[in-house]
Amino acid sequence: MNRELLMLVDAISREKSVERDVVFGAVEAALASATKKLYGGEVDIRVAIDRDSGEYETFRRWHVVPNEAGLQNADAEILLFEAQEQIADIEIDDHIEEPVESVPIGRIGAQAAKQVILQKIRDAEREQLLNDFLSRGEKIFIGTVKRLDKGDIIAESGRVEARLRRNEMIPKENLRTGDRVRAVILGVDPTQRGPQIMLSRSSGEFMKELFAQEVPEIEQGLLEIKSCARDAGSRAKIAVLSHDKRVDPIGTCVGVRGSRVNGVTNELAGERVDIVLWSEDPAQFVIGALAPANVQSIVVDEERHAMDVVVDEENLAIAIGRGGQNVRLASELTGWRINIMTAEESAAKQAQESETVRKLFVDKLDVDLEVAEILIAEGFTSLEEVAYVPMQEMLEIEAFDEDTVNELRTRAKDALLTMEIAREEKVEEVSQDLRDLEGMTPDLIAKLADGNIHTRDDLADLAVDELVELAGMGEAEARAMIMKAREHWFNA
Repeated sequence: MNRELLMLVDAISREKSVERDVVFGAVEAALASATKKLYGGEVDIRVAIDRDSGEYETFRRWHVVPNEAGLQNADAEILLFEAQEQIADIEIDDHIEEPVESVPIGRIGAQAAKQVILQKIRDAEREQLLNDFLSRGEKIFIGTVKRLDKGDIIAESGRVEARLRRNEMIPKENLRTGDRVRAVILGVDPTQRGPQIMLSRSSGEFMKELFAQEVPEIEQGLLEIKSCARDAGSRAKIAVLSHDKRVDPIGTCVGVRGSRVNGVTNELAGERVDIVLWSEDPAQFVIGALAPANVQSIVVDEERHAMDVVVDEENLAIAIGRGGQNVRLASELTGWRINIMTAEESAAKQAQESETVRKLFVDKLDVDLEVAEILIAEGFTSLEEVAYVPMQEMLEIEAFDEDTVNELRTRAKDALLTMEIAREEKVEEVSQDLRDLEGMTPDLIAKLADGNIHTRDDLADLAVDELVELAGMGEAEARAMIMKAREHWFNA
């Protein structure tokens, strides 16, 4: 019987062009499955076949789990302290095994064994095909639509299949069986039972790769696409940078009579592409990203990672775009939160901010309006600046003498200390369930405490724009944080 087993393994290995170990593994799985049926329950069985003699042994196994975890499956788990009574140096996640009687190969059933073996071989063949395909390092998958699967598209290139999910397709795009399709490879999902290669036609990465194919200078390293923002099927923006002063980044990407950018647009169902010059200066980058709108002025708020962009009435609609599309894409492209406003709105906002600072100085420094106005006129906007700006800079203010400056600095430091104590008291009121939320940081906890957000439910009740305003984070990050806070509502 052992000799016949070895002959069978060799025959299948040659016929299917798979390693002998794969076939041995399939036979071991079939024997283990048959043995489990004898015991019932959820026992763990391991079968080991000697690759030279064909003889095999069977073992029942128990997984070692922490004492405090308890047993979730008494048939296949053992607590650490019990395992250590048998093997002193055993550790968590090790296994304890004991030999059991082996099931004869003839008893496992020819059909059952055949099914297990063939499935293992199919899995091995698929894995080999997948590895061969991925080893080529291709970023774009080019194939044909093989079939539809619950709204997803299964595409085929040679014998390799990939999945294009519905939410990764270009909206209103109608792909049918037999159509040629190109998409960027997002990655491989080994948990998928079917095609494991995941594709996308709506991501920014797809547009980057299409430009890399159309523009040789990108592959040569002369040009670089720094970022990309897409409203798939409608409009997109890319930011490009030239690493060679002789190469015009925008003109090179556009091509002669628009040939290069049109090649990308045609692949993306007519999606309009704005090509923007990337800049290290965030304000200049945002101005370029808002094109074709003309910007009058811009105010950068580093702390909130936001910019107030002022445009005239004629450019307001252009800057915002239909349905807010232009400003939304510009914000995604640059990574900055962009607030579009008219000159009147900007003046009103600045007046409101000045009034807030004025009240802060009057209340916390205990000074009159005249002193507060002098500080504001000299560019002071916070108590920290009054307390810690170099002494010499403050002495340059004509209206202040040394005694006045020292007094103002002392009052500012005292006020900051008092405010910090009050803030720490607020932070102490924040519940542990909110502190334990994934992504929570001490700085964010403090900001939430300032806004009287003390529990996970308080955070869950916030709207996205409220959290953005309160914590100074991006909309996507705020939305994810709120959804995490709400998870316990549905898991209760």
